[in-house]
Amino acid sequence: MADKTFDTPVLIVGGGPVGLSLALDLGRRGIACQIIEQSDGIVYHPRATALNARTMELLRRFGVAEQVKRDGTPPDFPHTALYLTGFNGYEIARIERPSHGGRAPSPISPERPQRCNQLWLDPILRDRALGLGHVRLRYRCRFDTLVDDGQSVVANVTDLTTNTTERITARYLVDCSGSHSPIRRAFNIKMSGQPALEYHVSVFMRAPDLWDHHDKGKSALTFFIDEKGGWRSLVMIDGKEHYRLGIMGKEYYDNYKTIDVDKLFTEVTSPETPREIISVIRWTACDVVADKYQVGRVFLVGDAAHQNHPSGGFGLNTGMGDVDDIGWKLAAVLQGWGDPALLDSYETERRPIGLRNINQAWTSFADNRDRPSHPELTKDTQAGATARKVMGEQIMATQHAMVLTDGIALGYRYEGSPIIVPDGTEATPDTPSNYQPTARPGSRAPHAWISEGRSTVDLFGGNFVLLRLGATPPDGTAIEAAFRRREIPLDIVTLADPAIAELYQQPLVLVRPDGHVAWRGAAAPSDSLALADRVRGARPQT
Repeated sequence: MADKTFDTPVLIVGGGPVGLSLALDLGRRGIACQIIEQSDGIVYHPRATALNARTMELLRRFGVAEQVKRDGTPPDFPHTALYLTGFNGYEIARIERPSHGGRAPSPISPERPQRCNQLWLDPILRDRALGLGHVRLRYRCRFDTLVDDGQSVVANVTDLTTNTTERITARYLVDCSGSHSPIRRAFNIKMSGQPALEYHVSVFMRAPDLWDHHDKGKSALTFFIDEKGGWRSLVMIDGKEHYRLGIMGKEYYDNYKTIDVDKLFTEVTSPETPREIISVIRWTACDVVADKYQVGRVFLVGDAAHQNHPSGGFGLNTGMGDVDDIGWKLAAVLQGWGDPALLDSYETERRPIGLRNINQAWTSFADNRDRPSHPELTKDTQAGATARKVMGEQIMATQHAMVLTDGIALGYRYEGSPIIVPDGTEATPDTPSNYQPTARPGSRAPHAWISEGRSTVDLFGGNFVLLRLGATPPDGTAIEAAFRRREIPLDIVTLADPAIAELYQQPLVLVRPDGHVAWRGAAAPSDSLALADRVRGARPQT
């Protein structure tokens, strides 16, 4: 029998960046929630670093984007991707990413992709969430079992500090516990895809002012290639001195505690390059998606629902998209204006995005894996020079989609969603690198500057928003009345700027609390109540 019993509207299992972000989103919507995390909350080994433009937009909404830019990589540090035989060897290819980092204006988003590792991101999210007053966070609290009785979820947990058992009753449980989710396993939810693509060793290390010890310049990503292919990489963590050395291979994975990391690093730098090994872990890369994202009152979010090869940096960013989708829906149902069926649209909308993103990660991985090397690639010979030239051309032709991913970040859309009203227009191309702004229903409502420092994106993230666009926009009274009758929170915003009207293509555009377009038209629909019911997940009523 449990020693204590607690109640909470939402129980979040897992206190990493995805769980913390969900708590932050719920808290800012006035929804009380509790996070349990079995670790002590300290990130001892760096994992996710890259934050794409859409994730930065969400962090902007949460009020922490400026802190992320301050505590992450310095704004003048280049986000360059280098392909080398070694810092002491030859450059094979270089992909610049001038649209990443810093504070220069962007035509497609009020935010630019940034680099801020979990070492700094998690504390930022934690402090912001706890400051809202609706969030309770408990470290050293382990999830054990659960029962979903159809009315609530009862979780049995253990306080690892006191070694006491407790029961937590919640209206809904959200599993943010990561790739080894005990909840997914308890429900026997299978993962489809490629379960073991590569075996890796990750080395967290210090190499102060590394760029002073070679002539290749600063870079965010460095891929080392020799006659065996690409099996070592170096990821910049803070733009100053911290790095993550990646070593690929089953033999290294099996012997990760005894491999000579210092030797492997020296081979691609030099013996004189300062370094300090901080920690070494091993992990496997996979591309898998859960067959189900929801079972009753339990939802899988982040790595509990999908895991992908790190090519492209889609993992955390896809999880943040999950948060953006499930957060407002849980709030809507708990506040009473969302129909319980609204929650069913989470899987309908997000699972296809999980599949889309792991497919792109797989493509980028396969391009690297299948690229042949050459016995003289690292040598100062004519054959070596030719091999490097050929490989460099291949890399430039295929790897932009791995390191330039605006299309993945901003171009996803919720096709076939039951709470989106299609308008019959043709979809814009869905390509990894290139994002084409569109207000077609299901898409992220596009960015345009309203005034200095204020974007259309800043209008969204709270209530539904009805945009009235152009010099003489149609009346939105009928939609406003329908939403008031259904008690759906709605803001009405009128923007006369002709450029914004042209961008959004219709003078009336209804945007959801997550910033995705739910409906648009030249005039209010003939049945505005039916529209209100559809977007709140309910069947039309009279």
